Amino acid sequence: MRIGFNPNKDNQIEKSEYSHQIIIPVFIPNQEGYFADSLRILKLCLESIFATIHSKTFITVVNNGSDSIVADYLDSLFQGQKIHEVIHTINIGKVNAILKGLSGNNIELVTIADSDVLFLSNWQQATDEVFKTIPKAGVVGIVPQYRTFMKQCENILWHKWYDKNLKFLPVKNPEALERFYKSVGWHDWISDFQNIALGYEAIGGLKVYLGSGHFVATYKKDVFENIETYSNYKMGGLSEDYLDQCPLKKDYWRLNTYDNFAYHMGNVYEDWMGDITHTNDEKYQFSSNFPTFKAINKVEYQFKNKFLKKVFKSRKVKMLFYRFKKLPKELISKY
Repeated sequence: MRIGFNPNKDNQIEKSEYSHQIIIPVFIPNQEGYFADSLRILKLCLESIFATIHSKTFITVVNNGSDSIVADYLDSLFQGQKIHEVIHTINIGKVNAILKGLSGNNIELVTIADSDVLFLSNWQQATDEVFKTIPKAGVVGIVPQYRTFMKQCENILWHKWYDKNLKFLPVKNPEALERFYKSVGWHDWISDFQNIALGYEAIGGLKVYLGSGHFVATYKKDVFENIETYSNYKMGGLSEDYLDQCPLKKDYWRLNTYDNFAYHMGNVYEDWMGDITHTNDEKYQFSSNFPTFKAINKVEYQFKNKFLKKVFKSRKVKMLFYRFKKLPKELISKY
């Protein structure tokens, strides 16, 4: 039996006071073997977020089938108002966990990060600056890597092929870049690239690199206007295609900050991880109301992201591009 009238009926939800959401999917099923240090690393990840974000940041953690120790820790953070949303579920896969975090919120920017990311000071400021300076930016990473322009950047290459501001730039923080490649076990060959990566210099002198990895990146929320409801991969496979393709449907650019603003910790704790300190600029004023764009038509999308993808994979086209952009001769065959 119902008596009376629900006072919330037909009331519209007020616009969110938050301008930036962070989604962290977490899968730590036990405290042994591969996962022995994972809770310690998760705590470092979240503490680094708490120390570096502005006050209009909404934190969502999706517990994707972790054990009770992790669940209790996350609940304590929620009860202590350190995080704004904790979602508990069985292991439904990384992307499905992210999709749960994306739904139910309408916040302008959303950072999606693995639970082993150590955020550094001023990462939000640097991310905001890219979105503010480059209107076509739709995805912004904060950990530079080599050759990321080879994935989901065909639209930028098409528009900026002849632009003198699209050029190979020296790596600003080679030590951080080397640390990233060591963290994923790929460090044996990085000397081949001589600390040079493809970048773009925007109006005002802001420098960015083309492309971004998946383990931490910030998206304009409008790229997820049509949120997918399910991915049938737990990890890998086609599971990351959704996050990759959504920005391209609006012809957004995939970029990365020029400096390094996060570290990848992996699953084994090292002493340096606990030595990182944060010194944020208290005068920083966060940005908002970044420009958004409508979806491009299917023909343009297919041309830029299917046809051009095949074209730019051609070795002859790559060699032509490298010479045109004045990549050092000794690097052309290696890149």
